[in-house]
Amino acid sequence: MLRIQELNFGNCSLSRGALNSITDVTGVAVGHATLIKGDGPWRPGEGPFRTGVTVILPHQGNSYVEKVAAAVHTINGFGKVAGFEQVRELGCLETPIALTGTLNVPRVADALITLAIEQNPYIGVGFAETGRQGYASVNPVVGETSDGYLSDIQARPIGEKEVRAAMAAATTGLVT
Repeated sequence: MLRIQELNFGNCSLSRGALNSITDVTGVAVGHATLIKGDGPWRPGEGPFRTGVTVILPHQGNSYVEKVAAAVHTINGFGKVAGFEQVRELGCLETPIALTGTLNVPRVADALITLAIEQNPYIGVGFAETGRQGYASVNPVVGETSDGYLSDIQARPIGEKEVRAAMAAATTGLVT
């Protein structure tokens, strides 16, 4: 597959990284889990499926404890996203970023919340740094990529199992 730079699209004065990938940024890892199941006929809620989830880990540590600076921008407002408003207000990420199929966004956000709570059991019940009881929340960031022409989106088949698989597959090397 050609990369956009190979098409001479635009004129960039910055050099590319060794892999020409987001993983050229030190510590950033990317993982995928893909679901390909069924060939048809289409049966709402039952497939076929050509979908998945991609996770982008900003570093190899605990994203909730070691937050990273972030910003978001909405281009046309049509896609489904979760977590953008808190990033706009606080300017940081608390979980890996996930990209998934159209109606899987809330299921993937729920999975990222589950993983954050497993790693940080005080979320929702107090503040680790002070030991004080009270409210502490987590804000997952999940974006949509429309896969309705490829997959039965009513079934919403991507959830915690697939997010865990994508996290386990995350690499700082070449993203394929």
